[in-house]
Amino acid sequence: MTMPSANHPVVAAWGMGVNSTAMIIEWVARGRRLDAVLTADTGAEKPQSYAYLPIFEKWMDDRGISHHIVRYEPKKFKHWPPYFTILENCLTNSTLPSASFGRKSCSVKWKIQPQDLWVSKWQLANNIWQVGGKVVKLIGYDASPADSRRYANREGIVDARYDYLYPLLHEWHWDRDACIRRIEAEGLPVPPKSSCVICAHMRSEEVAQLPRWVLRLIVLVEARAAPRLRNVEGLWRRATKARPGSMTMFIRQRGLLDPDEIDAIVAGAPVDLIDFQRVAAAIPVERRPHMREWIDRFNEGVDKLAA
Repeated sequence: MTMPSANHPVVAAWGMGVNSTAMIIEWVARGRRLDAVLTADTGAEKPQSYAYLPIFEKWMDDRGISHHIVRYEPKKFKHWPPYFTILENCLTNSTLPSASFGRKSCSVKWKIQPQDLWVSKWQLANNIWQVGGKVVKLIGYDASPADSRRYANREGIVDARYDYLYPLLHEWHWDRDACIRRIEAEGLPVPPKSSCVICAHMRSEEVAQLPRWVLRLIVLVEARAAPRLRNVEGLWRRATKARPGSMTMFIRQRGLLDPDEIDAIVAGAPVDLIDFQRVAAAIPVERRPHMREWIDRFNEGVDKLAA
């Protein structure tokens, strides 16, 4: 791994998970330059991740590390209620995240693009680009087989603006357990595995640990997308020996929500949402209600049913 020269700005991508947290801790402990830490918030991360956010933000503040939350900001809504999170996007368009279809565009849209946009407006980046240099970006892929495969898909990519470094993988050879030990040695709690709450890559036990209000949203997303699905069963795409392709089916099988509650969401919520969108389409965009308002109403309604 080639170390960045003194005049190249360094930015780290922090996904609020184990690997990137350990990477930043160790990088700083070794006295290396770190100019900014960027966290891309999809607006639908796990509640445990949002709870961890201020813990590590304080750690960075105590060390004078500049850190920023970045978000994808849609600009055009056609006839739709404005949406600002990946959850709202899926409900608006009656679809699932791209990972459920075996693609990766949700990461590009909701994580990589907002980080790149922030860097494009960063004075340190523009200064180095003007003289033909690059920004160094730290990525928290670890030395596990899974992350090694992820890296293999990126190996050899040349970017005119960035040099990408993978210190966990190439320099320190740390797997996930090593990352956990480093975080614990720092005296910090270990963050949860990071992902949005409708991610196809969540394991069964991760879903089982989600709070009830999040499970209801999962049922809602799959019910909303169901009429358009052909070769995909649900958020998990297809069934395996260990679990169904539908998270709703898993929630039902595990008894994580009452069957009557699941049935009520599946039968009623998508219809109500379509009515909301139809009414919103007739309202000028500057006064149009946001998708967030409908979701808040949905959450209030299921809470009343459960009371």
